[in-house]
This record gives sequence, C-alpha cells and structure tokens, in this order.
Amino acid sequence: MKDKNWTRREAILAAGAMGFFPRLGLTEERKMISRPIPSSGEELPAVGLGTYSVFDVSDTAEEIAIRQKIVDLLLGEGGSVIDTSPMYNRSERVIGNVIDAGSPRKAMFIATKVWTNGRDAGIEQMNRSARLMQTDVIDLMQVHNLRDTDVHMQTIRDWQQDGRIRYNGLTHYTKSAFDRLETAMRKHKPEFIQINYSLGEPEADQRILPLARDLGIAVLINRPYQSGRLFRAVSGESVPDWATEFAASWGQFFLKFIISHPAVTCVIPATSKPHHMSDNLGAGFGPLPDDAMRQRMIAYMASL
Repeated sequence: MKDKNWTRREAILAAGAMGFFPRLGLTEERKMISRPIPSSGEELPAVGLGTYSVFDVSDTAEEIAIRQKIVDLLLGEGGSVIDTSPMYNRSERVIGNVIDAGSPRKAMFIATKVWTNGRDAGIEQMNRSARLMQTDVIDLMQVHNLRDTDVHMQTIRDWQQDGRIRYNGLTHYTKSAFDRLETAMRKHKPEFIQINYSLGEPEADQRILPLARDLGIAVLINRPYQSGRLFRAVSGESVPDWATEFAASWGQFFLKFIISHPAVTCVIPATSKPHHMSDNLGAGFGPLPDDAMRQRMIAYMASL
C-alpha cells in the first residue's frame, strides 16, 4: 500500500478486501456522520479515537495487535481521526507500529501536538513525532495545552507552507483555561481547537463553541465521558426508553449529545478495548438528538 498514492476511500476499500477490517461499513447505505472542516471544506468523520493512556503500552506483538484491531475498526467504519501527543509517552510509537503492521496510513487523519518550550525544542519534538508515526505529513499539529503558543503556531504555519503539516490547532482539557483559549483563538485564528465538552462538563457551550462557529474553527472534543464519571453516574440504570431511538448504549447516549452540537466536528473517545471501539463507532450513525432532546438529556443527568 505504501507505494500507491491511495485516496482515503481506496485505502479503506483495499484494506477491507484484504481482510484488514473485520467489518467494512463504508457503503452508500451506511456512512458515518461527517462534518466539514471550515477552513477547507474537507469532510471529517464525527467519531475518532483518542490515545491518552490507552496507547501507552509496550510494543509487544500482543499489545500492538489489540491497538491495530481498534484502529482497523475505526477505519473500517469510515472513521479516520486518531489523536495523540508526545505527552502520551509511547502512544506515537505505537501508532507507528500499527501502521508498520499494515493499517493504512492514507486512511488516517493523524493529529498530534507540540508540548515543550522554545522554537528549536518544538521543531525537534515535531520531527520526532513524524518519525515515530512513520509519516512525512502530519494532518493536524496542535499546540498542547497552550504551551508557548505564539512560538509554536509560527513554526506550525511555516511547516504548513512546506507541506509537512496540513492543519494547525490549539488544545486544552479544562474549563479553567477557557479564558486563555478564547484569547488565543481570537489572536491566532487556528483551524482547529480541541477542548473538553460533555454532559458532565458543558461549560464550553457558553462561549468557546459559539466562538468557534463564529471564527470558522473546527472542534475536536476530548474527555467525552469525563474520565469515566458519566458511566459511574448511570451505573445500574438502563438507557431511558425515550433515548433508545438514537442511542443503543450509554456510551452512544453521551457521544451523541456531543456530536449533535452544531459546532462540534469530531469526538475522540479513548479506549483500549475493541468492543468499546465498536460501541463508540455506533454513535457515528443514525439520528441525532434535536435541541429539545438535548435539553431532556441534560435534565435527566442532572436528576441522577
């Protein structure tokens, strides 16, 4: 596959034909919900994969095989976004191992981050990320947690001019940083932001998500399950009857609340279990809750 200039669709279809994917859902009848990246119009599937903690594993054949299965489930259902960071220890190397094992790089939208101080250190770190993930072009490079933003955004844009990075972005994972993030969004006008937003952490809906829409910024969502707190809140409860039309599980209930927000481009739940990846992917298909249903979901969670 590495010798052919595959389109994303060609790579997915070829991989499915060769048996890489246990289930190929990319058909005219079944297509994952997608959203356009405002700066380019490129469509991005609404459910992706986060790698924090869960891809920080040894590069044994067993561990890599599990991660490859997770990635191939994502790609086989038409997903593409895989988000990582140098902060996530071995995760970038493991992604490279998965690609080396045969998962098609051309089908992936790889997002990573720069997380250091200073221009030279940032360049060194971004070069290392590309080497570890065995890629000449990184789809999205984000300034992680707004660390040395002014310096790194300039470098990222220089690399975009050289064709080594496709999109730029800014990230954070806590509402306490939203004031700084808002300032950085207005100043740098990034193509992406990545933030926390969920039924348990809805604060981004007050200013950050509306601002992203106004400025034409794509949005990735981290912490969709609030580090597992949402699942603990519904422990022992069944998905309400009024929600089963759009959610077959609590995971899909939580993810569809996020995806249904018009400013959200893609949600990136992390998992180390293939069956959880399959369940997460289910949120990328079928109907989404409307505004009235979203309010009902909020009220239900508040009542627990």
